Amino acid sequence: MIVSVIGESIATPLNEKYAYEVGKLLAKSNLTLACGGLGGVMEAASEGCKKEGGTTIGILPGLNPSESNQWIDIPICTGLGYARNVIVARTGLVVIAIGGAYGTLSEIAYALAEDKPVIGLNTWEIMKNNSFDNKITRANNAQDAVQKTLEKIAGKG
Repeated sequence: MIVSVIGESIATPLNEKYAYEVGKLLAKSNLTLACGGLGGVMEAASEGCKKEGGTTIGILPGLNPSESNQWIDIPICTGLGYARNVIVARTGLVVIAIGGAYGTLSEIAYALAEDKPVIGLNTWEIMKNNSFDNKITRANNAQDAVQKTLEKIAGKG
C-alpha cells in the first residue's frame, strides 16, 4: 500500500522534522511512501522512510532520474513539471500534507476532488462559502498523522 506525502520543497525545520518522523512511521507500518521526489518535505520524509528500511517512490517533474533526492528508490520521470502533482495526489491511498506552498495546495485540491483522504499536519486551511471546509483531517504531530492514515486505510476514519 502506498501513501503520498506532500509538502514544501524548501521546508521549515519543524516541517522537516514532521516529515522525517512521518517517513519513519510509514516504513514501520509497512507502507510505501510516494512523493514528488525532490527536496524539503519530500526529501525528509524519504530519508526517514529509508532509514527504517522502507520503500520510496519519487514522481519527478522532469525527465532525469538523477534529479531525485538520494533517498528515492524508484524515480518516475514524468516530464510534466507541476502537472505531475495530479499523479502524486492520485498515487497514494491517503495523502499526508505537511506544510506546503501552492504546489502542495494543488495536490490537496486534486486529492480532495477525487474523494481521497487528506491528513493535514501544519498545512493549509481551506474555506468554502465563507466557512472552513473540514475535508482535511487535522493531525497534531507525525504519530497522529500516521495513525489517522492507518485508520483511513482500514476504513475506520
